[in-house]
Amino acid sequence: MHTTYTAPLEEIDYLLPDHAEWLTRHYLAGHFLASGRCTARTGDVIIATAMSRERLTVILATDPYVANHLARYDVVEFQAGRTAPALIRYNEAVAPTT
Repeated sequence: MHTTYTAPLEEIDYLLPDHAEWLTRHYLAGHFLASGRCTARTGDVIIATAMSRERLTVILATDPYVANHLARYDVVEFQAGRTAPALIRYNEAVAPTT
């Protein structure tokens, strides 16, 4: 998903510690795989694990940026057909081996 900042960077930076804590909680819960700022500093990108759209919507609504009306998310849903070996367990197209 892609975050677009809708407020000045000063406001974004003010809530950055809260946003970072929010990210940490969701990494620890297994919801997120990767995240980072866009080079132009207009937003962020987060790669989430597979989950229902409803669950993701609830998670995103708790982001301090969204809760304080400083950003919005655009979610792009896709099913990975190929992944790097390190991400194979997240590839829904590959049957899990146990």
